[in-house]
Amino acid sequence: MNLAEFDFPFDASLIASEPILPRHEARLLCLDRASHGMAHRQVADLPSLLDPGDLLVVNDTRVMAARLSGRKQPAGTAVEVLFVRDLGEAVWEVLIKGRFHVGQQIEFGSDARATVVQRDARGTRLKVESVRPVVELLRAHGQMPLPPYIKRAAQPEDQVWYQTCYADREGAIAAPTAGLHFTPELLAQLRARGVATTAVTLHVGPGTFQPVVVERIEDHQMGEEWFEVGAQTVDAMLAAKRAGRRVVAVGTTVVRALESAALQHERLRPATGDSRLFITPGFQFKVVDALMTNFHLPRTTLLMLVSALAGVEAVRGAYAEAVKERYRFYSYGDAMLIV
Repeated sequence: MNLAEFDFPFDASLIASEPILPRHEARLLCLDRASHGMAHRQVADLPSLLDPGDLLVVNDTRVMAARLSGRKQPAGTAVEVLFVRDLGEAVWEVLIKGRFHVGQQIEFGSDARATVVQRDARGTRLKVESVRPVVELLRAHGQMPLPPYIKRAAQPEDQVWYQTCYADREGAIAAPTAGLHFTPELLAQLRARGVATTAVTLHVGPGTFQPVVVERIEDHQMGEEWFEVGAQTVDAMLAAKRAGRRVVAVGTTVVRALESAALQHERLRPATGDSRLFITPGFQFKVVDALMTNFHLPRTTLLMLVSALAGVEAVRGAYAEAVKERYRFYSYGDAMLIV
């Protein structure tokens, strides 16, 4: 398929720079993928939109305060480093702009220093010398890595706003944004309705947001992201399937984790590893029956995944409706429920 098929007219004024509070009062565009019918609701209506016995699957990754300011040595030029992934033995995969060479040093205050040990087309790696682990350094001095389309600096509120209420396993550089709409009150209402909840982990990294620059989307290569689907989650999904109930994924990262697990063993079993799964129209879903997701950027792998589940024309129509009705877009924006 051609990349241009995943474009849509957009008004940049719809980009949300902060969330609706309380979170569950965000708008929810409901899309029936069979009929292409649409309804305008709120996230708070989710208990009435799901059936008893449905299984809601969330991503329990926790966003690191991964953006850290430093100074390039010996010149002392200010730089900003995004710590992506711990590779072990104090070596980290990072994202950094500017000219750097292997051996270049970066200082982070008085108690941490890093040396560039790789800087090439495959990426950038730093070897960190610090009096405390990098994760503790980030917790003390790092900033939340807000996406670039939010045109403001991170502020203290983002420590809460850009984290799901069930975040647990630290390791992401971006939030699984569909989950940002949930509150403890909404989760309690879903339990009372008989909707069960279970969790997977996928540490959202650059792979999710890597731009598609090829004209044929089939030529795009996804970056790898670590995921885990545990035995309890698999048991809950198999039980839901046997009972004829739906597996409802909260976010595209959950879809990729579940479908990666199913592909790893050719059937749904516990799985862990690095996923490079690129879901495009024509993909045969083995696990996911329904999806709650935010509105995504045009020409992205996220929009392609949503289109694979709901259909390209249905998604194009839903996005046109969302723009017309001035839904709020992207990470802090409103959501869709695709059933």
